[in-house]
Amino acid sequence: MNVGTDRDTGAFAVASIRGWWRHEGRRLYPQARHLLITADGGGSNGSRLSCVEAGIATMANESGLTISVCHFPPGTSKWNKVEHRLFSFISSNWRGEPLKDYETIVRLIAHTTTAKGLTVTCRLDRRKYPVGRRVTDEEMTQITLQRYPFTATGIIPSTPYNDLVVTFIF
Repeated sequence: MNVGTDRDTGAFAVASIRGWWRHEGRRLYPQARHLLITADGGGSNGSRLSCVEAGIATMANESGLTISVCHFPPGTSKWNKVEHRLFSFISSNWRGEPLKDYETIVRLIAHTTTAKGLTVTCRLDRRKYPVGRRVTDEEMTQITLQRYPFTATGIIPSTPYNDLVVTFIF
């Protein structure tokens, strides 16, 4: 989990995914060539934000991963399994604790364990993320982007890879 101190922008969403891949994903899934990201349909990781598309495309090119992004339709994030299986434990873990600073929040989240033994890795991100970043039409033409009819966004590097798929829920 990535706790940010600045704005919730598309750049923050992409930095969170990139940070997870660098610090956790590569180590946990060394054979991965594909990454499937499921995301809420609005906010910083919305399905039509060109800055997110461009950032994910850059990550795909840098990592060599084939990355697909599937967005929950608006109003359906309540069916996101992570919210049900993890966030309730985080809330219980910090119940009654004063959330006086970011370090306290990160510490409480990082000490969360679910009933089935899932533990949480949490980092504090103090970087600044500017709002209003515009991706030019020229930049968008440089992105290999394939849209699927069920409103998912797939950003695919041009090099073929093996079939292992890693799911990252954001």
